[in-house]
Amino acid sequence: MSERQYTYAVARIRAMEVSLFTQAVIEQLLACKNEQQCLQFLLERGWGDAEIPVEAEAILTCEREKIWEEMRALTDDMSAFDVLTYQDLFHNLKAAIKAAVRDTYPEQIFIQDTAITGEEMITLIKAKEFSKLPANMAGAAQEAYETLLHTGDGQLCDIMIDQAALKAIYAAGKEAKEDIIREYAESTVAVANIKIAVRSQKTAKSIDFMEKAMAECDSLDINALAYAAIQGADAIQSYLEGTVYAEGALALAVSQSAFECWCDNRIIQTIRPQIYNPFTIGPLVAFVLARENEIKTVRIILSGKLNDMPEESIRERVREMYA
Repeated sequence: MSERQYTYAVARIRAMEVSLFTQAVIEQLLACKNEQQCLQFLLERGWGDAEIPVEAEAILTCEREKIWEEMRALTDDMSAFDVLTYQDLFHNLKAAIKAAVRDTYPEQIFIQDTAITGEEMITLIKAKEFSKLPANMAGAAQEAYETLLHTGDGQLCDIMIDQAALKAIYAAGKEAKEDIIREYAESTVAVANIKIAVRSQKTAKSIDFMEKAMAECDSLDINALAYAAIQGADAIQSYLEGTVYAEGALALAVSQSAFECWCDNRIIQTIRPQIYNPFTIGPLVAFVLARENEIKTVRIILSGKLNDMPEESIRERVREMYA
């Protein structure tokens, strides 16, 4: 895109940012008595569509589809957004491999709006045409397929695909010209590695397991992180305190919910400077991530209300808003 085109696209994004939920709006949503009141509140804020049912999943899916409709309307070149879809794409790969090996077809398991649909993946995997998958997933797909076929170990299959996804995200970040993509990739992979360490410590996973799950990144020493996980939760916190992710150590000391919340907030903090960037694709990428974060937060609140969770328990899980 030319600078003139960016100027128009960013101007349009600035107009759309006005509709992003602020922390004050999230407080209003939290104040709703139940899920139905929340859904009505969302409809009044323009969420959903007249043609879909007033149901949580339908409304959230509709909002997610709106994100990409808006981006396609602003730019002809969607390649800059590819890295943002990798986690969904690799999620579909995991589901497709299991469906192909077990000869099942689970409904509503695939995420839409990906470069290759889940149905297409199943067809390619059943035919063992792995080379027709994107280059950054073909090798991992074949290895995970063979592993599941011969061992039946679904968890091992999952971590192999998850690691491939992290490597794909990181490679895309290294190759990107845009700062926001590089920063997004670094934060995403680092935070994923920290999550793996924390969960591995809680479930007594081995160093070998973590090596199969983690992906290299510049801002963390994954070997030191994995070794800390073997030693215990305090060792993980101690290691993180000496990195740029020290806030994660503080969150871990509070609770698991606070830590999970920090993981998502870290991404929002990474992209927030794009509010002041007028001449690149940065604000468009940031808007997509902000909307994804917004939808995730609304999903957390709706789930909490549906399950009659105390407001304070829901609030602890609420993510930081971009706006």
